[in-house]
Amino acid sequence: MTDENARRAADALSRPFAVRGLTSRNRIAMAPMTRQFSPDGVPGQDVADYYARRAAGGVGLIITEGTYVDHASAGTSGRIPLFHGEDAFAGWSGVVDSVHREGGAIIPQLWHVGVTRAEGAPPVAEAEPVGPSGVSLSGEPKGRAMTQKDLDDVIAAFADAAAAAERLGFDGVELHGAHGYLIDQFLWEGSNRRTDAYGGGIVARTRFAAEIVAACRAAVSDSFPLFFRMSQWKMDAYEAKLARTPEELDALLTPLAEAGVDVFHASTRRYWLPEFDDSDLNLAGWVKKISGRPTITVGSVGLDGDFFGAFQGNSSSVTGIGQLLDRMERDEFDMVAVGRALIADPEWAAKTLRGRTEDITPFGAEMLKSLR
Repeated sequence: MTDENARRAADALSRPFAVRGLTSRNRIAMAPMTRQFSPDGVPGQDVADYYARRAAGGVGLIITEGTYVDHASAGTSGRIPLFHGEDAFAGWSGVVDSVHREGGAIIPQLWHVGVTRAEGAPPVAEAEPVGPSGVSLSGEPKGRAMTQKDLDDVIAAFADAAAAAERLGFDGVELHGAHGYLIDQFLWEGSNRRTDAYGGGIVARTRFAAEIVAACRAAVSDSFPLFFRMSQWKMDAYEAKLARTPEELDALLTPLAEAGVDVFHASTRRYWLPEFDDSDLNLAGWVKKISGRPTITVGSVGLDGDFFGAFQGNSSSVTGIGQLLDRMERDEFDMVAVGRALIADPEWAAKTLRGRTEDITPFGAEMLKSLR
């Protein structure tokens, strides 16, 4: 990195970011990445050390991997951490303490997989997949449509998890409303075919998400921020759109912001791609412009390949972040979440802030096989 780019990186990314009672020492977040290293849903010392290494390496805000809320159908693996139960909470308490000791802030991502759950899978083998309409993301019959009791139970599970996060000393929470999982299944017309108050037009499809946000907001203190992760694309539906125009995006965001979202985390596969025609703004940029809320951008930061290639065994080389700095300097978004680059190099943040990008370790797909 040239001296000028090093100065730009330091200036753009070293600034603290504050929302409610959370302060991140810089603008770099660790993106949530499912790792499946928590047997029986309990994060151990290796998980605590994994996150603490990234905090020690300069990351300002750790967003944990997705964690299952307390609902029988929420999960689809016995190795993804739970966010309920004494054993899991004891593990998470250790994670929080480890990250805080290294100067980082940390929030858990709260998750319900919805109809993408594999039937018969742990952690509750007998639990039936549920979703808005009893159809998979591809439109085939799967599971069952949620009743009002189901909806109320899931809303309560998210609120209980948010309250628990505050008790455990986390600095906020993120609600997983992206990538075709339960909350997103309600937001997307492709999976939400309901004819009641939770389906139909774009505003009606936000009702479930907004009720979860409002319940979480009521369950925590005023100093505890709520983050909301959203995306246009879904697993196996990469060209899907929640909103095809800025006007539709406005209709989607307004109920969520009014319900209490403090920060939107806009997930894209490549952060530099414009979201709509006639503007260079990416999704995070549009969300910030429309909602007035702070946003986090994400998507292949510092790497030359997107994360889908990693699951196919592809590695990625280190690339520059000039475009990212251009956008940060324009205040297009407020933070940047870094994923695979931080799996590869726990010191990515410190090296980037100090202009030592030539020392950054490139990402290799084999790195997904262990916690480093």
